[in-house]
Amino acid sequence: MPATLLPMLAAIVVELIVGLTIGAVAALKRNSIIDQSLMIFSFVTISAPQFVVGILLLYVFAVQLSWFPIGGYGTFAQIVLPAVTIGLLGTGWYSRMMRSSMIDVLAQDCVRTARAKGLGRMRIILCRVGPNPILPIIAMIGIDIGLFMSGSVVVESVFGWPGIGQLAWQAIQRIDIPIIMGVTLVSACFLVLGNLIADLVAPRVDPQIKLK
Repeated sequence: MPATLLPMLAAIVVELIVGLTIGAVAALKRNSIIDQSLMIFSFVTISAPQFVVGILLLYVFAVQLSWFPIGGYGTFAQIVLPAVTIGLLGTGWYSRMMRSSMIDVLAQDCVRTARAKGLGRMRIILCRVGPNPILPIIAMIGIDIGLFMSGSVVVESVFGWPGIGQLAWQAIQRIDIPIIMGVTLVSACFLVLGNLIADLVAPRVDPQIKLK
């Protein structure tokens, strides 16, 4: 369980930092070459199979550049490539959501009024535009917790990571039904737990949301 939670949490950090940054830049550079290039990158990250991304990252950064170890478990350097491989899948979704949300807000009257009052561009983005997609982001993080727990089989197999995904793959090869059922049950519990956490955090971020 700890071996699976570590790259999962690191992957969420990766997809938030990279995805939200790409989405914000694309929205500010709307309809430019930068915007189109970033959206193509987002499309590629969503479409590319994780085992292909993992093997490419291993070949480039572990074999050719020797920046990270090829496999293993226990150190920060060994977490980076698995976390990036898992996180890139969500990067495309977060970047598209951030872009569309910021474009909608930038077109609102409140932003035009803020510009007319002389507020700086960075202040408008941080105070008026940036907080707008927080609730959808919280909901997506809740979903990702369950998806990463259940979908880490390929990534853990590529990197030799001793987590739940690797355990599930070994159980499938041995047709070990109890282990397969146990892994499925744990993954389902984390999916429910992730959505529950998102539902509990959202009202604290936005007081207008009332728990029923």
